[in-house]
Amino acid sequence: MRTAAIIVAAGRGVRAGGPLPKQWQTIAGRSVAGWTLRAFENAPDIDEIVLVVHEDDMTRARSLPEAEGVMLVVGGADRAASVRAGLEALAPTPPDRVLIHDVARPCVRQTLIAEVCRALKSAPGAAPALAVSDALWTGTEGFVTGAQSRDGLFRAQTPQGFHYVAIRDAHAARKTPAADDVEIARAAGLQVAILPGSDDNLKITTPGDFVRAEKLLAGQMDIRLGNGFDVHRFGAGDHVTLCGVQVPHDRGLLGHSDADVGMHAVTDAIYGALAMGDIGRHFPPSDEQWKGADSAIFLRHAVHLAGEHGFAIANVDCTLICERPKIGPHAPTMQTAMADLLRIEASRVSVKATTSEQLGFTGREEGIAALATATLVKT
Repeated sequence: MRTAAIIVAAGRGVRAGGPLPKQWQTIAGRSVAGWTLRAFENAPDIDEIVLVVHEDDMTRARSLPEAEGVMLVVGGADRAASVRAGLEALAPTPPDRVLIHDVARPCVRQTLIAEVCRALKSAPGAAPALAVSDALWTGTEGFVTGAQSRDGLFRAQTPQGFHYVAIRDAHAARKTPAADDVEIARAAGLQVAILPGSDDNLKITTPGDFVRAEKLLAGQMDIRLGNGFDVHRFGAGDHVTLCGVQVPHDRGLLGHSDADVGMHAVTDAIYGALAMGDIGRHFPPSDEQWKGADSAIFLRHAVHLAGEHGFAIANVDCTLICERPKIGPHAPTMQTAMADLLRIEASRVSVKATTSEQLGFTGREEGIAALATATLVKT
């Protein structure tokens, strides 16, 4: 199931002040648009991102480091038109689900993104919101004229998620302005589930919002370090699988799964950084369904858990310990394979090898060991 994100960034944001539209202004060393893109790029559930910008901002958008691999689309005259442009850009290879998010909400957490995606398994639409807790008044010319019940009232937030075809058709049928995509969805008869929002998921609207957003973003540096270690003995076979790559050898590795000792070490390093045990806890060897399983299943699960808990994988370092086979010729391919599974750039994945100088079980060529370290950063 594919999920795309549309980041709406074509507005001018004049109420926020400053020399540039708010999405291009800098907070905590990064542009507002950069922070927002980063949150979705690091979200395991998101497969594709569309950034909708004003035609005058296309050059600026292309220069964003975070825009690499992002589809850039020119927006329309209003927000609804910009969303339609994003939806149309996805039409040639339509996703199953789409999340629509305001670029001016750069503090969105990956946990919220994951919750919206999860809710779409049982509803055609889902969006976060905060129940109104303050007293509500009506007023005229600076004086209170009455009170308004707050029962059943919510402050809407984004990302607002939908089944792609349903929201595409709803937008195509809409002929009048709407406050947001939920209004458009409901007008088309779609049910939209309300999810708990977050006070931190603020929308930058006025100059004071920049100050609050900067405090939130600058204080997000929750860094976790995890280690993983694994060993597998040699047995009969004509190859070994290491870091997702089959390497020809005169023996194979024995294990309940495919015995990919490198991938197991990396997986355990991620679980360790999350303080969530090891592979055996999540995929017990006593369970026959994992017999001979592709170790990529385990690594994808660890990556998904990291995203669900609001963490991005910053880098991974894996050392394979063996006398033979020689790892060097295969290391670049292993690096690429691991980066794809980890959903990070290959430059953030290190795969290297060392011998044990013919000492111990690896020195006697009885098996292969692997040591891995993973760094996770709260997003």
